[in-house]
Amino acid sequence: MTNLEHDISYTTDEIAQLLKVSKLTVYDIIKKGEIRAYRVGRQMRVDAVDLTAYKERLKSGGESTPVSSKSMIPQVTVPESETDKQIIISGQDLSLDIMASHIEESGLFRPLRSFSGSLNSLIKMYQGQADIVSTHLFDGETGEYNMPYIKRLLTGRSYMVLNLLGRKAGLYVQKDNPMNLQNWTDLGQLGIRLVNREKGSGARVLLDEQLRLAGITTRSIIGYDDEELNHMAVATRIASGQADVGVGIEKTARLINVDFIPLIQEQYDLVLIKTPENEKLRGLIVETLNSASFKEKLTAIGGYDLTKTGTILYETV
Repeated sequence: MTNLEHDISYTTDEIAQLLKVSKLTVYDIIKKGEIRAYRVGRQMRVDAVDLTAYKERLKSGGESTPVSSKSMIPQVTVPESETDKQIIISGQDLSLDIMASHIEESGLFRPLRSFSGSLNSLIKMYQGQADIVSTHLFDGETGEYNMPYIKRLLTGRSYMVLNLLGRKAGLYVQKDNPMNLQNWTDLGQLGIRLVNREKGSGARVLLDEQLRLAGITTRSIIGYDDEELNHMAVATRIASGQADVGVGIEKTARLINVDFIPLIQEQYDLVLIKTPENEKLRGLIVETLNSASFKEKLTAIGGYDLTKTGTILYETV
């Protein structure tokens, strides 16, 4: 143990980065008494020496032991304001940021944003790493959005599904559409250069399902493995001439110098796990989505269909 270790302390954010876990996991470790922490004002801190001791216990025994069982140092209780009121919203659309702002203004919860794609967001929810997730996953077998995936991935869980909005999805193409691309089957043309979305995103699932239905193999498409993490990046690549086509939503095409070929109306939904503890959160989300102020902000952005916004589409008993 060095003198330097006695002088160093870490915030919960820094601990999460060092251990490569979520901040909520750090709070859980502290609440269980597995690592010593203390409060400076409103901030929780952990001394470097205590972090080192925690890691050594894991290395030697494979499991951590509450420090209170080995010493008289009291276990730290993290206040409700820093844990129970903190929620994670997973998804990428701008509407989620607006919803998060409304939630924060209520003073009841402190929203954190995760920008995972639809499929990955549902997996995170199953693993207990997200409280609210957005999803727009097209199922080619049924022609439906979302429910086939939700029912498979959240088997055995109690949950509710609400519509957030509708939006048009389709193809980004270069200005004036020089390749004359009009539908999904046109992606099978020789020489077409695609820029794709990341695995687990709704746009990637939509493309894969449409290619499957059209009988087009992914290995025949140039650029199928060339991935970007959002609609904006895909549209920018096409506008710069680096690719001929990509899958995205209409709203982004208005911001980037590309043309848009609408092919499907997406259903963009929210999923919340139902527990006795989050009843207040569920009520707040329903109230927020149905509020005039929330809908007015989405209307101002444009490109959204709010016909079903706030409607409960499915709810387990």
